[in-house]
Amino acid sequence: MSILRGEFSLPGQDPALQPRLVAWVITILGVSLSLFQLYTAGIEPVGLFYQRSIHLALVMMLAFLIYPGRGVRHRRGWLAWAVDGALLCGAMLSGFYLSWNLDAIFARAGFWSRTDIIVGCIATLTLLEASRRAVGLGMTVIAGVAIAYVLAGPRGELPWLGEWLPGVLGHRGYSIDRLVGQLYLGQEGIYGLPLGVAATYVFIFVLFGAFLEVTGAGHFFIDLAYAATGRQRGGPAKASVIASATMGSISGSAIANVVTTGAFTIPLMKRLGYRPTQAAGVEAAASTGGQIMPPLMGAGAFLIAEYTNLPYLEVVKVSVLPALMYFTTVYLFVHLIAVKAGMRGIPASELPPVRSVLREGWHFLVPLAVLIYLLVRAMSPTLVGFYAIVTIVVMAVLRGLVTLLFAEDPEQPRAWRPALLGQAAWLAVIRFVQALEVGARNAVAVSIACGVAGIVVAAVGLTGLGLKFSSLMVAFSGGSIVLALVLVLLASLVLGMGLPVTASYIVLVVLVGPALTQEFGVPLLIAHLVVFWYSQDSNVTPPIALAAFAGSAIAGCRPMDAAIQAWKFAKGLYLIPLFMVFNPEIITGGPWAVVAWNALIAVVALGAFAAALEGYLFAPMGWPARAFLAMGMVAVFYPDLRVEAAGLATLLLVLLGHFLAARRRREEGSDPSPSAGARSDGQ
Repeated sequence: MSILRGEFSLPGQDPALQPRLVAWVITILGVSLSLFQLYTAGIEPVGLFYQRSIHLALVMMLAFLIYPGRGVRHRRGWLAWAVDGALLCGAMLSGFYLSWNLDAIFARAGFWSRTDIIVGCIATLTLLEASRRAVGLGMTVIAGVAIAYVLAGPRGELPWLGEWLPGVLGHRGYSIDRLVGQLYLGQEGIYGLPLGVAATYVFIFVLFGAFLEVTGAGHFFIDLAYAATGRQRGGPAKASVIASATMGSISGSAIANVVTTGAFTIPLMKRLGYRPTQAAGVEAAASTGGQIMPPLMGAGAFLIAEYTNLPYLEVVKVSVLPALMYFTTVYLFVHLIAVKAGMRGIPASELPPVRSVLREGWHFLVPLAVLIYLLVRAMSPTLVGFYAIVTIVVMAVLRGLVTLLFAEDPEQPRAWRPALLGQAAWLAVIRFVQALEVGARNAVAVSIACGVAGIVVAAVGLTGLGLKFSSLMVAFSGGSIVLALVLVLLASLVLGMGLPVTASYIVLVVLVGPALTQEFGVPLLIAHLVVFWYSQDSNVTPPIALAAFAGSAIAGCRPMDAAIQAWKFAKGLYLIPLFMVFNPEIITGGPWAVVAWNALIAVVALGAFAAALEGYLFAPMGWPARAFLAMGMVAVFYPDLRVEAAGLATLLLVLLGHFLAARRRREEGSDPSPSAGARSDGQ
């Protein structure tokens, strides 16, 4: 039973810098928040304002305790504690004032009291400071600009600022009372849809991931991926791709995926012969794919479901094929690199057998099976997460009891084992509390990001900025959907330099979503998927590629070089959304023959793309063949059946000709592989 293994370290906790009393308060608040979420998810639901206000109050209090004002590496002096004490009071006041006075506030309905406005200002400022600490300065600055934009204008509090706005961006301006009413006292601001999703669906699944993490599921999935692929060429890299696809359903973070799976996969990739930059790039690209892999998709699946008014299960189902296409592309890249360098797999003697891995960890598959079964039965995602967590706890306890009472252990006679039940029960309680705290900690950043994103959403709705941005987008693109998508991609890259993926998606979809659907005719669900996929690219695209930077720290290479490699391996993030737009049947559905045709040409095109970019398939590939592959790819993406067929024929002919040429050279005795004799240790 994994709760009987060693100590478990909480993320972000530094005992040398965190006073014991503060650590205890963090634990109490984290456990309280998680228990509150479990209670409202599976036992007694509460109204949305009660749920969201209490959730955000506890999350902000955790943020101020976990993240000191000057950074986690600095101790807090008496002045810092005085400031943090005031902020803690502000967080508590802002959340509990709303839930305590909710009926009276509803009765006033637009005629807010002076106390309402003052508390609303305190709540907004407190949230912005929590965002600066937990999310980053970029999100705080964007929210501050949004607030200033609302107040600019002839009737606003900052009329002088409105004079500097270009004509198309000008508006009448609003007062502080109107702004605070929109941000704090309405359903379209801080406590709007983004925070609602974070406080219900996202939190319960983040907590589900924390329980899997604490009980050892992460190691199980990594071991299973190694056992399945380790003996193949480039086995650790392929294991990285598979493990990241599964771990993405646990951690909900590309960076967390990198540091979790990369600690095992990157050193082994280097040992096999991958360059450090390649190892870091593969891990970053694969871990980023974990954010587009159902069922969790970070927080994306829940937000897309809410914004499009589609069932959560529907969003998950249509996202499976594009996610598999992405991972297929990354898998092909690592396979081609391995074959090109003549790498071999890890010896079977150094790998755990699949059967033994499954025997030790089969119980981790039961909660996932329960989760999928309940989702198919169309149960509410919050209830699904609740029952999945209950299943984890039950399976962990049963597994521990069976191991303790019946497993053969020569060092522990069976007659003495019942005496260990009390100790095991106490350790189980400790692990349970740790899972509750880890879940709360992991949810802090995403909940605060969603709360601040609500400020931007409120500003866009109040000023009509979304429609103005849409008109600008149409003007700059000249009506070309390709240019419009390029603009979306560039905007997502810029936003992603300062925002987490979830916040970047929310801000971008509010601004460009109406243009994609209304002006360019892109179906609503596809528009949201395109924006969500493009929001992932900041993890792997220079100059700010946080997932690649995390991988470079493990690989011991230059961060920018790792980012360039990750950018190459993750090109599916750019191509697959284009394919969704021009071949919408893979998302919206249609006759099975059409869907199968589109899936076929997409897979062939992505494989050809990987071969052309790497310059190798069955043998080194010359520039003429790579150029023909590029032309065939462009034709496959063109929304015309005849052009698609011509493009597919071109790709298949080039690939077939390359295969025959490589086989002929092998038969003649000239092995085209440049490193056919490379040793498996990469030396």
